[in-house]
Amino acid sequence: MPAVMSGGRAGGRRRTINEINMVPFIDVMLVLLIIFMVSAPLITTGVVDLPSVGKSKQQPKKVIEVVVAKDETLRLRVDNKDVSTMTLKNLADRVSAAQGGDESAPVVISADKAVKYESVVRVMDLLQKAGVQRVGLSVKSNG
Repeated sequence: MPAVMSGGRAGGRRRTINEINMVPFIDVMLVLLIIFMVSAPLITTGVVDLPSVGKSKQQPKKVIEVVVAKDETLRLRVDNKDVSTMTLKNLADRVSAAQGGDESAPVVISADKAVKYESVVRVMDLLQKAGVQRVGLSVKSNG
């Protein structure tokens, strides 16, 4: 009579397990977590010093203002009085005449909110090329 093996597998072969072993993956993740936790306090953050808008202590003697309207027309105002309207070509000459030879006299550019940024930069660039030393932008304070 042949011997029958009870409780064992026929042939003595092991079945392969078709599952992913998660233990090495978990070990790697824990090591990475510890490395990041230790190195995070050592990383220095860059500090960005942003400019702030404040009020001047002393008003300038003469306020020259270039106003850029919604339709991108230019007006020149001296001491809050409209002097003239002009084109971009003769802007430098009019501002130089309004400064009266004082190149350090400040020029403020006021533009409507709907005006393209490119137009304001074009006016600022033209004034700086004309030798105006102090060019600023007029801002509306929220306060």
